[in-house]
Amino acid sequence: YYKQKYKMKKIIIIGCGGHANSCIEVLETEKKFLIFGLICKSKKKYLGYKILGDDKKLKLIKKKCKNALIGIGQIQNYKKRLKLFNLLKKEGFNLPTIISKYSIVSKKSKILEGTIVMKGVIINKNVEIGRNCIINTGAIIEHDAKIGSNCHVSTGAILNGGSTIGNNCFIGSG
Repeated sequence: YYKQKYKMKKIIIIGCGGHANSCIEVLETEKKFLIFGLICKSKKKYLGYKILGDDKKLKLIKKKCKNALIGIGQIQNYKKRLKLFNLLKKEGFNLPTIISKYSIVSKKSKILEGTIVMKGVIINKNVEIGRNCIINTGAIIEHDAKIGSNCHVSTGAILNGGSTIGNNCFIGSG
């Protein structure tokens, strides 16, 4: 286990609420990234992970950890996630695409940076998903669908083949 942890890339999570909790679960089971810590206003540890400080510490943290994941949800408004995405890019962070090992994603689909695909998601052939999206638990995205950037496809949502969703959209549960 120690050798495996040593080879894993470090990542920070921005936020420490409910969505961050789900992101942590995906990262822990995926075992491609080692969670270096969280960025939030809390002073306590969160789920056993160190709080590294707030957004003002990003330049210092970047020296030790180059990967970041936005762990803030998007039910009411996309603007906070978009602002954080732009700040992280400006600071030079890598925002990897995170895909739960418990999801099925066609190799013929394209998912851009900063997007997280949660557990139980099915993404079929020729799907295109933009930057900084949340594809939440149990969502189904059928063939040839296109989803813009900064979108949240909520739990259990179904997008049929050929659907097109613009930027900054929220698709509700079911």
